[in-house]
Amino acid sequence: MGNPVITAEKVYKVYKLGEERLRALNGVSLSVGKGEFVAIVGTSGSGKSTLLNMLAGLDKPTKGAIVIGGQHIESMSEAELVKFRREHVGFIFQAYDLLPQLDAVENVALPLSFKGVSKRVRTKKAEQMLKQVGLEKYLKHRPNQMSGGQQQRVGIARALVVGPEIIFADEPTGNLDTKTTLEVLHILKDVVHNGGNTLIMVTHDNNLASFADRRIHIIDGEIVYED
Repeated sequence: MGNPVITAEKVYKVYKLGEERLRALNGVSLSVGKGEFVAIVGTSGSGKSTLLNMLAGLDKPTKGAIVIGGQHIESMSEAELVKFRREHVGFIFQAYDLLPQLDAVENVALPLSFKGVSKRVRTKKAEQMLKQVGLEKYLKHRPNQMSGGQQQRVGIARALVVGPEIIFADEPTGNLDTKTTLEVLHILKDVVHNGGNTLIMVTHDNNLASFADRRIHIIDGEIVYED
């Protein structure tokens, strides 16, 4: 695997519900290499999305270490985490989270505007990314003029436009039919293997997970096996 780009060591996440303590993650350890496509597989309530949130710096572990690109993100402040995510990470969600008033190019270009990139440059980059995911005919379409699969492709292009080292995908095909799901997964696989990005995808579906290079199976907050 070479030098891992992500390492989690004995990560715990405990939520307090009144007097009760819910252990969502129970000492999880894993490593992910650069350019790897890894699926975290588990049923609802298994802890897979909690683990994704920890690895992405969206939530902090109760105990344990998470190192990404040599940086301990579990000890970062919220401002440092925001900066870290903006510079290193892309997100693809089950809900496409596109802004309805913006067309495809504007939605994809949005993360670049937060980084202070000029309108001319970010528009050009957004157009290139949309062409890469097969949407060159839909550059000026708004979300309500596109199918679910097309909207998710816009979401993928938006995640890629900042050139992230790591992409986190949470049930990215959950709202799509079987044919469109396969198309999206092929795009994700091509992106990783041709672009050198690292992709971590959360799914409950073993068939979808089979697209990944490696599958990490989680039950009740613990990794039970990998294949």
